[in-house]
This record gives sequence, C-alpha cells and structure tokens, in this order.
Amino acid sequence: MFDTVRHSAISILLLCLAVPLAAQEYTGELGIDADDVTLGTPEYSPYINQSYPNRVLWGDTHLHTSYSTDAGMIGNFVGPDDAFRFARGETVRASGGARARLVRPLDFLVVADHAENLGLAPLIAESNPDLLRNPWGKQIHDLVKSGDLWGAYAFWGAEMAKGVDPLDDDDLVRTIWNRIVDSAERFNEPGVFTALHGFEWTSSYEANNLHRVVIFRDEADKVRDLVPFSNYDSSDPEDLWRWMRNYQDQNRGRVMAIAHNGNLSNGLMFDDKTLNGKRLSRDYAERRSFWEPLYEVTQIKGDGETHPALSPNDEFADYYTWDKGNFGLYGKKPDMLPREYARQALMRGLKYEAKLGVNPFKFGMIGATDSHTSLATTREENSFSKATPTEPGMGEARYTEKITGVIPSLDGTDVAIRHYQTLAAGLAGVWSRENNREAIWDAMNRREVYATTGTRLTVRVFAGWHYQKSDVHRPDFAGHGYANGVPMGGDLTAAPDGMAPTFLVRALRDPDGANIDRVQVVKGWLDGKGKTHEKVYDIACAGGRGIVDGRCEGPVGNTVNLDSASYRNDIGQAVVGAWWEDPDFDASERAFYYVRVVEIPTPTWLAYDKAFYGDAIQLPEDARMVHQERAYTSPIWYTP
Repeated sequence: MFDTVRHSAISILLLCLAVPLAAQEYTGELGIDADDVTLGTPEYSPYINQSYPNRVLWGDTHLHTSYSTDAGMIGNFVGPDDAFRFARGETVRASGGARARLVRPLDFLVVADHAENLGLAPLIAESNPDLLRNPWGKQIHDLVKSGDLWGAYAFWGAEMAKGVDPLDDDDLVRTIWNRIVDSAERFNEPGVFTALHGFEWTSSYEANNLHRVVIFRDEADKVRDLVPFSNYDSSDPEDLWRWMRNYQDQNRGRVMAIAHNGNLSNGLMFDDKTLNGKRLSRDYAERRSFWEPLYEVTQIKGDGETHPALSPNDEFADYYTWDKGNFGLYGKKPDMLPREYARQALMRGLKYEAKLGVNPFKFGMIGATDSHTSLATTREENSFSKATPTEPGMGEARYTEKITGVIPSLDGTDVAIRHYQTLAAGLAGVWSRENNREAIWDAMNRREVYATTGTRLTVRVFAGWHYQKSDVHRPDFAGHGYANGVPMGGDLTAAPDGMAPTFLVRALRDPDGANIDRVQVVKGWLDGKGKTHEKVYDIACAGGRGIVDGRCEGPVGNTVNLDSASYRNDIGQAVVGAWWEDPDFDASERAFYYVRVVEIPTPTWLAYDKAFYGDAIQLPEDARMVHQERAYTSPIWYTP
C-alpha cells in the first residue's frame, strides 16, 4: 500500500493557473501565482494544508560495493551503478553469478563504502596510472594481476592494521569519491527514488567495532571533491564529529553519523568514558546526541536491541546474539554487555541526563544490511549474504566462512562467528511526506524512524496525555496523533497531575510477509534512587489471546514447514491496533518507551537454502531454522 508514486505529496497550495493552459505555451511545469493564494480562506479539499508525514519509506543506509576494499578485493565487482539499479527494482547479476531482484523496489539507498583506501579494487582493475605511480599501489596492483587475490587482500589488511594509509594520496580518494557522487546523481529521482550521499568511517580501535555511517543531506555541489574522513585520520568518534562540524561550517550543509550495532565493540560503543579516557561531560553529551541521532540496532552481524543476560525476563531477548568478542583480538567479558546494547544504553542515558543535564545516548533506531555484495537484499528467501564468498551457490563457505575470529584472539578465547549465524539483514523505515534527500534526512534527524529485521512491517506510534481507546479506530489516526501528542522519536514533559502517558499504536503486516504475533511496549526508567529498570508489556495479542500479567496468553503457534520452507498466515493478524496507558507511571521519574512488533514464526534463510539445495548442503546442528522477525521503533522519552 506504500508503493512509490511519480508525484511528491507536497504541502504547498495547489490552485488553478491564472491563465488557462490553452492560452499559453505549455512548459511542462505547473506554477502558482502568489496573488492566487489567500491564507486562511476555507478550501474544499481537506488536504491543502496537510503537512505531517503520511507514508513510510523503506531503505538501506549501509551498503557496500566493489569500491569498498574489503569487498572489491575478495571478488565483488558490482559497482555503485548496479547497486542503485538493484535497489530501484532492476534485476542484477551478483558477483558470484546468480541473478537477483527485490520483491519490491526500495525507496532510498545510501552507498556507504569504506573511506579507508576507497576504490582501491577498481583502481587496480583499470590499472589506473596514478595508482601505478605510487610504489605501494603498484606493489598491490601487481599482486592482484598475478592472480594472488587473497595474498593481496592480506597484504592490504596488514597495512591497514597499522593505522597508516599506505597510499596516502588524497587525489586518488577524490577521484573515486566523485565517481560515487556521480553515480548517486544518476539514479536519484525525487519523488520516485532517493540516492543519498554517504560513506563509512571504519574505526576499529584494538579490533573493536566503532564504525559509523556518515550521511549527507546535501546535493552533489556541496559534497563533490571531499576526502571522506577515515580511520587513518583517527579512530576517535570525537575527531569524526570535528570533521563533520568543519564540513557544515565550510559547505553550509548538513551531515549526521549513524553508529553500528555495538555487539562487536567490547563495551566501547556506549562506554562511561571517551576513547581518550575522560569521563563523559555535558559537552560530550551535547555533541554526541547532535551528531549521532540514530543507532543501527540490527543488521547482518547480529541484533543489538538487548541481551538475554541483561533482560532475563524478556523471552524475545535472545535473537541472533553475537557475544563472543570483538572482531578477533579479545573475547567478551560480562561487564562489557551493558555498554553494547540499545536498551541498556537508553537506560544509562537517563542516568547521564540526570547527572549532566543532557542525554548522550538519546538515539532513534534503524536497521540496515551492511552487505558487501552491492545488493541490498533483506528478505530471508532472498539472502545474498554478507560478502561475495558467501553468496548463494558458493558452496560450504556460505555457511562456514568466519565473520569474526579470522585472526586468533590474544587471550585464547574462541571468538569465531560463522556466516550461518548471520541475520539476513536489517531495514530502515522512515516516516516522511516526500521521497527526497531533504525529507528523508530530516526524518532521520528528528528520529521519526524505526528498525526492522528485514521485513516491511508498517508501524506507527503516538504518545500523549489524552488519547482514548476509541482513537485507535479513527480514520484520521495520524492527524489526530500528531495534533494531540508526539510520534516515535519525540518527547513528553511535565505530566499533568494524576495522569499517565497514553499510547496509540497501529501495525500492519508486510504485504508480502507474515502476520503479526503481538505488539509490545518496552519501557525503561530511572527511579528516585538513581537505579534503572526495564519492563516489557504485551499490549496487543493476535488471535484473540488475552493479556495476563502483561503477557499474551500462550504463544501464537507455528505453521512453518521446514521441508518446503513455507508457512501459513492462518495464525496471527494482518493488522493490529492498540491503546495503552502506563500502569506503573511515576511523574517524577525519567523514562523512555519504544514499541516492538513481533511476527509469527517464519523460516530463516538457512531453511530456504536447505529446501532449495537439499542434500547438497549440510548445516550445523545449531543452525537456526525458524525465527520471529520484528520491528523496533525509535523511543519516546518522558522528562519530568
């Protein structure tokens, strides 16, 4: 129901032309004469001045192409042009040889190639003269051309680990960056498909994942000729923010950073001190919340909402949990976990806000792929994996390839996580009115976004003080929601005497996917003694199940047939709505609320692979064959 259309829904007044079309030369554009607009005059059409976001746009903010060295050097030859074509719905041939197509086009895409030695692989492929004039560039070029691809990749990896750019050539970086900019310009079509400009800053301090995707609001004239900030420049997020500030000051543009899920950060993503060892200050909190309004809570490399050890009373907490260590050097310790997951970071943010006056961890939540295949596939039955060596049809490597632990840990811990343990992907839902760079970026910046694990569930939530149960059924649900409360990503303050916040939620299943099992509210709060708490409330249960002690009466059921990798939608519901009032509200306590929508059980990409390939593949005994996909909305915060 949210297919893109070729005209943007805009909030300006569209009135008749002063001169009939027949009496003037047609220019292909419809204009408005300012003299024909009278503000405040009643209009028959009720939508003339409607301006609130009225549709969800689907996209991937984190896709790598052959221009990322850790993709292009290991077999990916699909560049940005084909990545955009694929996202727009065209059939593209993957590097491994299989043809691929999305069930429906995406609405937007960010090609976020690694800034570190950006475009090295295509430069080698074309024997770029400027690359060959660089001694190190010629050396790795000759390794590749001799056929020693993995030797060349290891050679580059060893240099990158030193933290010093082996090429050190800004002109080469600009050349490739401008190619990506030009590609985005070719495929950007406002109102139909948006190609945002961006890149990934790949901070890997002591093999800990502190990566950020940097996304610009701006057009090509402002981003062209940039040299993206890289890990060679610094591993410290504060230095990235300074670079972003300089960009805005010099280019008069806008830019944000989105942190990756922190499960491979070994406690550094939401640490209690900065990377240089200082305690968090008000200034730090202000800068972090300004430059990083979003968090990539779920993607191929595991889910980062919460951990079962941190949320033992949450039966949905153990979802693609990656908790062995970082990328390979060090194993995981239990005290690291609270500083890695979204729910705990949101709670700790309340404590910092009480102490500093500003919340450093006040973020919305989105999902993304982090695919290195150039293909933004998110559905389980269409999984083209993390990287080219694990694409469909690539044999045993598709399941056994190591994602972490390629290099043995220094402390002897087994930190290896293999590809069969990956999610198919994550996906970002953005509430917007128009499909263009400015509108999408603005929606992300105000946090009116949500994450899914690849499904296209439509979820809308409002919080206020005066919603009634009957409001769930209003035909003007969204208009009433905005007029009387705040949407996801918003703030409530100063509760009226004796009142608790009320919530309106609507969820609609993916039209090509599974029914809904339940709708939940996840609450975190800070009590008067400075202690944080969390609680999960089931607020709507499909199938006529009641709610007892905040939980649905029994599971929704399971219709999955593993032999055929299929399921039926004769359990659950396609549409679920709910009104909820916080029964445990204390007006003096800071709190946040976000909605989690859970689908009925469905097959995983491993189950689809098994049904397709049959006995030709052997899966590990602990392979996850059935799961329940979900959506996480951005929080709504309450401040006394």
